[in-house]
Amino acid sequence: MRDAEVAGKRVLVRADLNVPLEEGEVADDTRVRAALPTLELLLQRDVSEIAVCSHLGRPKGPDPALEMRPVEERLRELVPDERVSVLENTRFHAGETCNDEGFARELADGRDLYVNDAFGSAHRAHASTEAVAHVLPAYAGLLLERELAELGELLGRVERPFVLVSGGAKVEDKLGVLQNLGAKADLVLVGGKMAAELASRSPLEGVAVVLPTDVVAAARFEADAPTRVVPADAVPDGWLGLDIGPRTREAFAGHLAEARTIFWNGPMGVFEWPRFAEGTRAVAEAVAASPAYSVVGGADSARALNELGLADEVSWLSTGGGASLELLEGKELPGVAAIPTSSDG
Repeated sequence: MRDAEVAGKRVLVRADLNVPLEEGEVADDTRVRAALPTLELLLQRDVSEIAVCSHLGRPKGPDPALEMRPVEERLRELVPDERVSVLENTRFHAGETCNDEGFARELADGRDLYVNDAFGSAHRAHASTEAVAHVLPAYAGLLLERELAELGELLGRVERPFVLVSGGAKVEDKLGVLQNLGAKADLVLVGGKMAAELASRSPLEGVAVVLPTDVVAAARFEADAPTRVVPADAVPDGWLGLDIGPRTREAFAGHLAEARTIFWNGPMGVFEWPRFAEGTRAVAEAVAASPAYSVVGGADSARALNELGLADEVSWLSTGGGASLELLEGKELPGVAAIPTSSDG
């Protein structure tokens, strides 16, 4: 995008404005703010108009609860320029998720060029992320460019020790990263449901996994359930391990203090409930305090850092979610592959 001739042009920008809503208002504007540098640069370079498109949630068709109105209102508060407008939720159209060329041409109609700044959706071959890049001259936005550069550091020659921290509940989504990136890491610290899953599996080949030694167990899955700290391999029948225990927190913090490269994705427990948030807090504080090059990805990890006021204490806070994981797993991202490189002309 830095090299594009944009003055006087009508630009379609694919941003990642898939933000949480509460009572019809934006509850967390992190992704909205992440889109600002690209929009502001285009405005500074005298574009005639910017149409921003994004999906919001996973509707199967038009859904009043997932209209873009509150997102557009928040964006207008941050960028009060009449040249900027927000199109309706792309997933209201059936052609979006099937990468329909017809819908891509609708998005492109009346526009001169396309900028993809939605790294968080770049792993999906959708009409607004992939097909439209073959209809209009296509460029990478500043956020997309920065995400690829920062995450790419983890795939190159890293400073060691390299420590990967993985948690959360989406186990299958992260196994590829554990195998691919974990094989490059010196240690892989695992918490959350991931830990219980890996404890029951065969070891990952070539990956130095460190599992919790103790957990905070609860009698039932409720915020106020009775709890006790127990060895990770001795959770009482019927009880659930909902956070890493104090010995594990201390051990993980020690490994992170010695690290020189860190990637963290996923909480250590059910951090939405304060009684089971201490493990995630301990990891967040240790990552923030480390002198390492540190990359944090995933909505829950990002939320934890933001809530603790530590977002500015890490090297890069990725907005990518699933796209980050697929990139680090070694997969090609359709939304990135569709954008010509400078050598392509």
